[in-house]
Amino acid sequence: MENKALYDMVVIGGGINGTGIAADAQGRGLSVFLCEKNDLASGTSSASSKLIHGGLRYLEHYDFGLVRESLHERKILAAMAPHLIKPMRFVVPFKKIRHPFWMIRLGLFYYDFMGLNATFKRSKAIHFDHYDPINPLKPQFNKGFIYSDAAVDDARLVIANALRSSQHGGTIQTRTACVDAKREGKYWLVRLRQEISQIEYSIQAKALINASGPWADQIVSDIVQCSSQYRLRLVKGSHIVIPKCHSRQEAYLLQHHDGRVIFVIPYLEHFTLIGTTDVPFDGDPNTAFISPEEVKYLCQIVNDYFQHPIKPHHVLHAWSGVRALVDSQSQHPIAAISREYKLELKTDRHQQLPLVNVFGGKLTTYRALAEKTLQILKPFFPQMKGSWTTHTPLPGGDLPQQSINVLIKQLQRNFPELPSHLLSRYAHSYGTLTYKILQTAKEISDLGQHFGHGLYEKEIRYLINHEWAQTIDDILLRRTKLGYFLSDNEKENLEEWMKNHSFKCLTAGTNRAHR
Repeated sequence: MENKALYDMVVIGGGINGTGIAADAQGRGLSVFLCEKNDLASGTSSASSKLIHGGLRYLEHYDFGLVRESLHERKILAAMAPHLIKPMRFVVPFKKIRHPFWMIRLGLFYYDFMGLNATFKRSKAIHFDHYDPINPLKPQFNKGFIYSDAAVDDARLVIANALRSSQHGGTIQTRTACVDAKREGKYWLVRLRQEISQIEYSIQAKALINASGPWADQIVSDIVQCSSQYRLRLVKGSHIVIPKCHSRQEAYLLQHHDGRVIFVIPYLEHFTLIGTTDVPFDGDPNTAFISPEEVKYLCQIVNDYFQHPIKPHHVLHAWSGVRALVDSQSQHPIAAISREYKLELKTDRHQQLPLVNVFGGKLTTYRALAEKTLQILKPFFPQMKGSWTTHTPLPGGDLPQQSINVLIKQLQRNFPELPSHLLSRYAHSYGTLTYKILQTAKEISDLGQHFGHGLYEKEIRYLINHEWAQTIDDILLRRTKLGYFLSDNEKENLEEWMKNHSFKCLTAGTNRAHR
């Protein structure tokens, strides 16, 4: 007879919501098993606009509750992960499309009021100096606004939550698909398949969490085989990356006559990130890719505002992610559909063996979503400890004086022979976990083989041994972002090294729509 391990909770989905729930639950004393069929953050959670924000445009649709919660979470997350999240100023050139100048100013005043704290500067009206050589806007834009939100490394935020769960004793299994889940006796019987070996095995659980993002409907109908009061509306959002198109530190928010807004964001010092689109999607989210029409759409909006035009051939990289919006059965355009999430509790006929379906959600509100999920499950786990994540840093986020600059200076003192730019990248990616990577390294030769652009063997071994990395895409696209800089030959050398050192390297990776 198969010996089945028993857990308090099985979480399906290794995106931001799944890892956030797993981390919160494990820290409350529950035993958690998380399965992800691909890599952590390989779906929607690494295909975002890389922002922690209140959702300024949601005010237009009167989603005051969502904006208030998002701004509250923005403050908490900035303190939890100051190495991954940094405040950023956003410039909004005024173009009278839908609202007059005074109404936008009033909306920003309300935005400031709901998100008031010392970390984020207040908004204000501004005038553009067209004699300023670094002003990228066309001369017809004379005035606008500037406000605050934050940029984030989205995939590393997911990894940090998986690390938090693991550090508290949780089990994280990537490349492991849930192929069946049913209530059997006193427990859920969950059948899993390791995608590399194709070996199947079963575990038991007292509760099941469906946090599979755009696959949530599929889990409900095909795996759990139950009904749900909610349905998802899948929307493809695409982004492009071009060479740095202006030298200002601020991002830009551009209005469009179709009701959408487009972000133009400084990215990785050398690039500009532009997005996102909203396109109805029907199919496997793994197959989503950016269309030529989307590229033209993004270029055209930027060209409506910026002096120097961009064209499709300027695009260096692009990606598409599928967002799961809760379908209101309305005929509203996609831009007007609420980004609020829904949590659905389903039990058996004895009001036991809970299933929680997570529908919707966004990066900014993942921690609150996880907390509410655990509140729903409290009656089933009376021994569960109370909420704890509000004031607890994520792994690596316990910076000295909560300052990334102080940490960088500390690393420079402790590792004086290592390049400052390398220590800075480590600090922004790993925070205080940098010490776990470097350990006793004193000289550059202690970091092992160099694969280009500051990627050394020591970091790769850390990512494989501690952060579930198995492919070059796991390493280059999600955990380090160095895939934007390495040449094809350098990538081939890394792949060959991983094979020669007996690491499981899946040659194709999960390179969804990146190019």
